[in-house]
Amino acid sequence: MMRFMLLFSRQGKLRLQKWYIAMSEREKKKLGRELMQIVLGRKPKMCSFLEWKDLKVVYKRYASLYFCCAIEDQDNELLTLELIHRYVELLDKYFGSVCELDIIFNFEKAYFILDEFIMGGEIQDTSKKNVLKAIEQADLMQEDDESPRSVLEEMGLA
Repeated sequence: MMRFMLLFSRQGKLRLQKWYIAMSEREKKKLGRELMQIVLGRKPKMCSFLEWKDLKVVYKRYASLYFCCAIEDQDNELLTLELIHRYVELLDKYFGSVCELDIIFNFEKAYFILDEFIMGGEIQDTSKKNVLKAIEQADLMQEDDESPRSVLEEMGLA
């Protein structure tokens, strides 16, 4: 099971974090800072897997963002690397060519896509089509809620 996922920039700015275990905010910040320092301090040619505390850490850099997952000791690192890649593919499909600014200004969509893909630290749906369809339906519902309607339409009389 995945314990948490962090997205951060090359400058060490946290852009997205998702925790699948209960932990105090203070502890989350401490672990996040510590892990970012370790990952940012590694050379580009080094392996994307490392053992840290009682966890395995899997990370991948895409453009200016690092996608970093902490998994339990018995979990498969290659599957986690594939999970990171699938999440990036989903972001790319939704935003066009995703960049750090897309994550910054549309963080709620990035979280929503992650929640459609992973729930409780486990993969919910591996199909890109199914995940994108759910996101599209949610967008349509949101657009319907935001469109102005008359009082008669609200009451079902129009």
